[in-house]
Amino acid sequence: MLNVVIAGVGGQGSVLAAKILAQAAQCKGWHVRTAETIGMAQRGGSVTSHVRIGSAGEQVEAPLVPRGKADLIIALEPGEGVRALSFLSSDGLLVSASAVVPSVTANLAGSVYEARPMLDRLADDAPHFHGVDEGAVCDRVGSRKVANVAMLAAAVLIGQRTGFGLGDAITMDEMAEALKACVKPRFVDLNLAAVSAVQEQLS
Repeated sequence: MLNVVIAGVGGQGSVLAAKILAQAAQCKGWHVRTAETIGMAQRGGSVTSHVRIGSAGEQVEAPLVPRGKADLIIALEPGEGVRALSFLSSDGLLVSASAVVPSVTANLAGSVYEARPMLDRLADDAPHFHGVDEGAVCDRVGSRKVANVAMLAAAVLIGQRTGFGLGDAITMDEMAEALKACVKPRFVDLNLAAVSAVQEQLS
């Protein structure tokens, strides 16, 4: 079984990323369960999506990933990655975006919220950590809306190359086909361009 947690804030598209991953697994004939835990998402609160995949042909009974059992965490926001660290397994992979999203509380208080301390914490505490410059991908394709797909693509690609996280369970082609099934038709090409940009960035 593969356990994946996608951590972000409201509006970043963690639910869609989870849907694409689940679709890719289902197309392989695997049993999948997903769930979300949402805290005031429309106000920039935490959104954590869980994807559990029966990659050995087993049935998945429970939708939530237990603490300490995630093979992969995709952090769409570094601070949310830190918040989700307790889910990561002792040999798990954590792939994090580089840009922070200040919380409403931080904005109201005028607090400084920087990415570097969060990324340093993730690098220190995650067994296997990879940071991704999702901003460069978004700039290249001309939209911040594809950051979630860029991060999912990065996690799939890094897993294939390192053997951690998803390993070779899901290919880039399978993810691209799942994307076409889950994304509105007018946004498919934009998201596929993000996948290509990630492949170039990580080549």
